[in-house]
Amino acid sequence: MSFFSELIEYMPDFLSGLWLTIYLTLVSAIVGLVAAVPLVLGVLYGNRFFKLLSKGYITIVRGTPLLVQLFFIYYGIPALGLRIQPLTAALIGFILNSAAYQAEYLKGGFLAITSEQMEAAYSIGLNKWQAIRDIIFPQAFRFAIPALSNEVIYLVKYTSVAYIIQVPELFAQAKFFASDTFFHLRIFILIGIVYLVLIFGITKLTDWL
Repeated sequence: MSFFSELIEYMPDFLSGLWLTIYLTLVSAIVGLVAAVPLVLGVLYGNRFFKLLSKGYITIVRGTPLLVQLFFIYYGIPALGLRIQPLTAALIGFILNSAAYQAEYLKGGFLAITSEQMEAAYSIGLNKWQAIRDIIFPQAFRFAIPALSNEVIYLVKYTSVAYIIQVPELFAQAKFFASDTFFHLRIFILIGIVYLVLIFGITKLTDWL
C-alpha cells in the first residue's frame, strides 16, 4: 500500500493522538499556572518557611530532567502500592514541572513592577494581599505573558516524551505507524509539520493577547 492510503487508514489514531497532545498541553499549562501563583507568592512575599519551601521545589524541579520526573512518578508511585495510569502520570509530571517554570516566569513579571506601586497601595488603605491581588498581580501577569507562552510551546513539544510511559499521544501514534508501515521519514516529517502548525497557532494567540 502507498503512504497516503496507509495514512488514511491510520487517521483516526492520529486524530486521537493529536487530541491527547492538545489535552495534555492545555491541562498542564492551565493547572500549572494556577499552581505557580502560590509558588511565586511564597518566594516573593512568604515567610521564611514558605520561601524555602517554594524555592526548594522550584530548584529541584528545574534542576532535574522531565524524563526522570515522569519515570519517578510512573514507576516510583506504584512501588509504594498505588496504581497510576500512564495518562495520569503524564499529567502529574507535566503539571508539576510546568508549575515550577511558570513560577519563575511570573517572578520576572513581579520584579518588573516598581516598589512605589506597593507603597501607593498602602497609602490608599490596602493591605499587602489586597495590593498584590488588585494592583501587582494583574500587571505582573501581563508582563509575563510572552514568557508564559514559551512554556505552552515547550509543553507541546514535551508531550512527545510521554510516549515513553505508554501515553498514546501524537508522537507515539507516529511511532506505531512507522513501525507497522516502515514509512519512517515521511511520517516524522508530517508529524513535525503538525507540531509546527500547533506552535504557530500558539504564537499568533500570544501576539493577540
